[in-house]
Amino acid sequence: MTEKMTIEEAQEKIDHWIKTIGVRYFNELTNMAMLTEEVGELARIIARRYGEQSEKDSDKSKDLGDEMADVLFVLICLANQTDVDLTKALEKNLAKKTKRDADRHKNNPKLQ
Repeated sequence: MTEKMTIEEAQEKIDHWIKTIGVRYFNELTNMAMLTEEVGELARIIARRYGEQSEKDSDKSKDLGDEMADVLFVLICLANQTDVDLTKALEKNLAKKTKRDADRHKNNPKLQ
């Protein structure tokens, strides 16, 4: 069994990859456009595989995990180049959601 990668390790590995194989980071605006493109590719697969549209033959071989990893890769690139510690950011975000939504979803009749 392989060890799981932490978010911090992912940020470090991607930074190393960019600096050794990718040469340098694309600028933030380019990476934002690339993130949007990757999210669109993921949305297409989800919409066709799990939504009401029929899945095209060309999409049936697409690896959903690989598409999610593409999104995560570009998001981590953006975090690295804007000095965001994603571990701290996610912990802070979860604490915010926990406080804000402590009873919200439990009291939502649509979720019952």
